[in-house]
Amino acid sequence: MNLDSLKIFFTNLFSFNDQYPLLFTQFNFWAFFAIVFAFFSIFHRKRLLRNSFLFFASIFFYYKTSGLFVLILIFDMFLDYYLGIVMDSSKRQGFRKFHMVFGVVVNLLVLCYFKYAYFFTDAYNTIVGSQYEVINWLAQWTNDLTGKDYFDASKILLPVGISFYTFQNISYLVDVYKKKIRHVSNLLDFGFYVSFFPQLVAGPIVRADQFVPQLYKPFFLTRKQFGIAVFWILNGLAKKLIMSDYLAVNFVDRVFNNPTLFTSFENLSALFIYSLQVYADFSGYTDIAIGVAMLMGFYLPKNFNSPYKADSPSNFWKRWHISLSKWLQDYLYIPLGGNRNATIGTYLCILMIGAVIILLTKNAVITSIIVGLAVILTVISLISKKARLKISTNINMMNTMLLGGLWHGASWNFMIWGGLNGFGILGFKIWRHFAQWLRSLVSGLIFAAFFVCNYFWPAPVLMIFTVWSGVFFVGTLIRCIYSAIWPNKDINWLNFSWNVLMTFVFISFTRLFFRSGSNLDPAVANETAWNTAKAMVNSIGGHWNVAAIPDILLNYWPVFTLFVVGMVIHWLPDRWKRWYRINFAMLPIWLIWLIVVVAVFVLYQFITADLQPFIYFQF
Repeated sequence: MNLDSLKIFFTNLFSFNDQYPLLFTQFNFWAFFAIVFAFFSIFHRKRLLRNSFLFFASIFFYYKTSGLFVLILIFDMFLDYYLGIVMDSSKRQGFRKFHMVFGVVVNLLVLCYFKYAYFFTDAYNTIVGSQYEVINWLAQWTNDLTGKDYFDASKILLPVGISFYTFQNISYLVDVYKKKIRHVSNLLDFGFYVSFFPQLVAGPIVRADQFVPQLYKPFFLTRKQFGIAVFWILNGLAKKLIMSDYLAVNFVDRVFNNPTLFTSFENLSALFIYSLQVYADFSGYTDIAIGVAMLMGFYLPKNFNSPYKADSPSNFWKRWHISLSKWLQDYLYIPLGGNRNATIGTYLCILMIGAVIILLTKNAVITSIIVGLAVILTVISLISKKARLKISTNINMMNTMLLGGLWHGASWNFMIWGGLNGFGILGFKIWRHFAQWLRSLVSGLIFAAFFVCNYFWPAPVLMIFTVWSGVFFVGTLIRCIYSAIWPNKDINWLNFSWNVLMTFVFISFTRLFFRSGSNLDPAVANETAWNTAKAMVNSIGGHWNVAAIPDILLNYWPVFTLFVVGMVIHWLPDRWKRWYRINFAMLPIWLIWLIVVVAVFVLYQFITADLQPFIYFQF
């Protein structure tokens, strides 16, 4: 190999190329990890050297994934490291609180600049009628200082994983402030916590009180833990490549990109299949991250617990993206007052969101509904202390879900998605206290209302609600009649299955707004996402060609078969999954490696020509 060849090799190795990022599904990553693990095996007994090495390896990983955006990560790292030391070195509570708030605000401002500049600018332009355009001031200032146009100042790109490591940094600042943990005294140790590469770009969100103590523990990996780690990696790759990517490329993406070209049945199927796709994609990433981290002796939190086994929307959010749900609960919902009371932040959040919706829509009906609801809730709160507590709790919950939706993306579709989930949780909280006869009555009245509205003012969205509420009413009525005839013979498994099915349908429909707002240029995200959602609603609630369904099932039989198989595996009892996971881990080492070789060969057959990034990279 001559000098020119070596120069080209090292240039490619140490330069950023957005065409070849270090993704779990690419050979590049596993070559990178093999090198990292080889050196790690030398350093793993020396704690400081181990953490320092993994820190530099993680920084290199992020650079190869995101280019110069690594400077944002390093800036946040230095800032939060310094603030942690300052807070721990002071005994004055006000001084400590100031630095905690300062750190949280700076972290959020950095996140908002890169993620929400288009969203806020678009909202401002709509409200005041201006024509401001987003400018990347950081790129502009850099170009001005250097005298060269190194960067495109006309647009702001979103750094990969910025939402994840921002929340991780905030958890560190708050936990140090609350004295749940001591500050990390070594900069390299702290940098390792912030940038640990397996979970850096798509979670799970690692909280300081969970991970910082592991920085000081010696390496420990049993024979069984090694087998479990390999299982999680293979399991995650299979979810991503065999299930998620195949469903996306061969069906879901086609329908969402051009919903008007597909039938009503195909549009509806795409919604349900997307639910499996996004689960396989995100939980697949998490499985791989957990397995890779475990091989190095670190343990990441569980992020999914069979979410489509949930029998209610609230139970779903205890099973889906658990690290985010717990983060929002501990660092947003509880500080807002939780289920104890309402704070100034509670009312500021809901008033600001309501005011923005009114100003943006400029619709008299929506304005009347929001103002009327606010007046009614205010009057009830003044009359009854008990009602005020319930209203405060529910407002805190709704604020959390709305802001949690906005965390996922800078589009009103994400906030609508979060709001729908909030209404689902609120509705279930009320519903579960109803007697069977009252549930039948309420569901019947809701069905009748939608039926009448759709009869006199036919619209696709009303047709969807009419059919859905009708099915829900029939199921509720049958359950009520059964309970009346056989009050002591409740079929728990049937009730649970019905609740799981209804929850899955509800969650899948909310994802109409989630998926239609994904993978879009922020400059046009709101309009494009809304048009996609509207087109799919019009199709699903429009004319159905039932005779074409058998042909559709036949043409897409691999997709529908994979969907059914995936859901069956998902719904398997946890004890079955634990059994085959443990038995895999206890196999002889040579047999595990043989399975790995066969699995890699099979997985390779499913790799698509186009790069399929993980869905949550955009968040």
